[in-house]
Amino acid sequence: MGERLLGKRIMVTGAAQGIGAALARAFAREGAALLLLDRDEALLREAGAALAGEGARLVLVGADISDALAIKAAVERGGRELGPINALVNNAGINVFAEPLASSDADWDRCFDVNLKGAWNCCRAVLPGLIEAGGGAILNIASTHAFTIIPHTFPYPLAKHALLGMTKALGLEYAAKGVRVNALAPGYVATQKVIDYWNSFPDPAAAQADTLRLHPGGRIATPDEIALAAVFMISDECPFMNATCLTVDGGLSVQQHPA
Repeated sequence: MGERLLGKRIMVTGAAQGIGAALARAFAREGAALLLLDRDEALLREAGAALAGEGARLVLVGADISDALAIKAAVERGGRELGPINALVNNAGINVFAEPLASSDADWDRCFDVNLKGAWNCCRAVLPGLIEAGGGAILNIASTHAFTIIPHTFPYPLAKHALLGMTKALGLEYAAKGVRVNALAPGYVATQKVIDYWNSFPDPAAAQADTLRLHPGGRIATPDEIALAAVFMISDECPFMNATCLTVDGGLSVQQHPA
């Protein structure tokens, strides 16, 4: 076990699978205590059991991040059982993709309730404690959708653009209080969501091949590779990184056309 996150008590949302589960594993390996949230409580218990078996200190809470009162209660419970939360990773999110005029009010509300309002609910719940303690870190898991647009993915990229704006606003607002607020922008990552995306096409293998061709290295990230970057950003190894975004996409977003 490493020691890069000793003394950190980190709240991670969407922690039951995919990137969130990889974050939890990586943080636990580096000595952090964990408050793990997910709306799929059964899957969260399964992921938590594996971590507890490896000696991790953790609290598991089944909660929907769009419910501000539930998030406030979760942070209070984490404080009682682990000690005051001093870092937050807003990872939970949902894909809501449509052609703009084909999207409904329900699509809009569902997208923003989780991808933006939910992240704000979590920030608002932990910020008073971070300020009182004289510092802490918040990391918002954004996306390359936060600064690029793929047609027919409306309104998801709007929410991610706004999440990046919130990152910058909060980072500046509370910098003098010792609170760092940053974002991490993955591109395609080998999660169940991406597999489901490929499977939505008549030829999933061809859809996968098309995705891989977009990447200079011919592959997409693993969840563990995203978690490696998150460990650095939450740790005390980058104390002057604030109100900015680290892109981890293998070069996807900087090439104009695939080779």
